[in-house]
Amino acid sequence: MTVFFGWKVVAAACVIATCAFGFGYFGPAVFLDVLHTQHGWPVSLISAAITVHFLVSALLVPYLPDAHDRFGIAPVTLAGVAILLVGVLGWSLATDPWQLFVAALPSGTGWAATSGAAIVAMVSPWFDRRRALGLGLALNGASIGGILFAPLWVFVISVAGFVEAAVLLGVATLATLGPLIWRYLRPTPESLGLAPDGDAGPSGEHRAAARQSSPARFASLMQSRPFVTLTVAFALGMFAQVGITAHIVTRLAPLVGADYAAGAISLQTACAMLGRVFLGALLGRADRRFVAAANFAIQACGVSLLAVGSTAIVLVPGCILFGLGIGSLLLLPPLIAQRDFAPIDVPRVVALVTATNQAVFAFAPVSLGVLRELSGSYALPFLTAAGIQLLAGVIVVLGRGRAWS
Repeated sequence: MTVFFGWKVVAAACVIATCAFGFGYFGPAVFLDVLHTQHGWPVSLISAAITVHFLVSALLVPYLPDAHDRFGIAPVTLAGVAILLVGVLGWSLATDPWQLFVAALPSGTGWAATSGAAIVAMVSPWFDRRRALGLGLALNGASIGGILFAPLWVFVISVAGFVEAAVLLGVATLATLGPLIWRYLRPTPESLGLAPDGDAGPSGEHRAAARQSSPARFASLMQSRPFVTLTVAFALGMFAQVGITAHIVTRLAPLVGADYAAGAISLQTACAMLGRVFLGALLGRADRRFVAAANFAIQACGVSLLAVGSTAIVLVPGCILFGLGIGSLLLLPPLIAQRDFAPIDVPRVVALVTATNQAVFAFAPVSLGVLRELSGSYALPFLTAAGIQLLAGVIVVLGRGRAWS
């Protein structure tokens, strides 16, 4: 029995996400603690460099669909991986704080080409009916990246040093992803004579979408309540999530040690993977905005426990609850967009939502860092993040309306 090529793309995208998130998303949390410990630089200053990393990505993500159309997904992704690795090497070589901000330019550029919007772009053309499952499996790479790379970064840095770790892991990543990208991201469903989900030819909806003259303009999207509420809700949710993720090692290390703090990231991301798989498989026809609101509430409970806890009996449940929502926060926006917008508009909507998310959450590491410096502990910044997640849950529900389909 021939395996539908789309599932091979899902597997490749999962591996790409594992490495990309290991470097571009979870890596900065480890880098913050390492640079703070090694150089004594203020947490708020290093956090500001992480903010630049995410902000550069936010400025570039809206152009990702156009880059894919012009150059192809495979070349853009391969270039993004290479640039991301160069940027991380720059982080490891920094001897003065200003050099972190220079390194954030290539690392943010590479992250833009390999982050969640890129993974969605790789998988979405291959699926319609089973898109939730396909995206859920592919985006599990983001969780695997946290499980694998957070403790791996800590271990290799402790054994060999930061620069050596960046070189070793970078070379291994490029050697792994290069052939994978070129083999599985170049074909398209059209080039193989397939429609989404492996149908023998274009489906009726696929043909109808192809006949539409042009996608919705940005101005019209900005006047759309579904778009605005989707964008604002997940921008707030990602702000809280990225802020917590960037500071979680520094928050827990004084209580449990750096190794166990990195293990907390692994626990969170393992829970994220489980949550994402169950959501992708069981979502069905459930109201996706209500599911998103519940997801925000679960995360808020976990963050609250992380804010006030000092022992494993409180911190471990906090990590689990926070982790269960991590994966769904990446998966739900494209699934809500699939339900609320015309097929031809979905790639643009996802790219704009992702760009807005990154523009907002780029300021999360430095914002929580400043709150930590002012208050003297992580209780205030973490509780603030929990409140933001509850607000996001209210906003996403306000966008409920008639589904496009």
